[in-house]
Amino acid sequence: MTDTWIDRLRRDEAGAAAFAVFVLSAATILGAWFFQLVVKLPPCPLCLEERIPYYIVIPLSLLTAVAGLLHAPRRLIAIGLLAIIAAMLWSAALGANHAGVEWRFWPGPTDCSGPVTDFTKQGSLLDQLQSVQVVRCDEAAWRLLGISLAGYNALISLVLAAIAAFGLRARKIA
Repeated sequence: MTDTWIDRLRRDEAGAAAFAVFVLSAATILGAWFFQLVVKLPPCPLCLEERIPYYIVIPLSLLTAVAGLLHAPRRLIAIGLLAIIAAMLWSAALGANHAGVEWRFWPGPTDCSGPVTDFTKQGSLLDQLQSVQVVRCDEAAWRLLGISLAGYNALISLVLAAIAAFGLRARKIA
């Protein structure tokens, strides 16, 4: 009987944890794109900043999972998992900061003022300024159970960091 990659992942907790982070982080960013493209909730500058750790973690977690499957050196897998933990803690901090801005616990950045228009185009400057759609960082566009998307990002990021920490601890590679 041949050994499939799923069987190998079941025996390697570190690789399985990295693969779980890959799947969940990809699902999270797909959810963000769904809200942007299908539900038509344009992201604010803080929302876009919160996506950066996912753009790092998605390929990194996949590479770490593959490294686990290929029985790469333990240090290499540990470095991958530690980098995932760091990026997800960074993401949790960004999400918590954004949620705090939405709840008006502290002020947000002043650049949450919408897109800059090309002022060299023909037409009235006043008409161009009136057509600018402002996406505010301090107003939650959507909430479920009182938690905004930024709040859910903070929670999801903490869960992903915990999964990576479990993989690090389970393999005893730290």
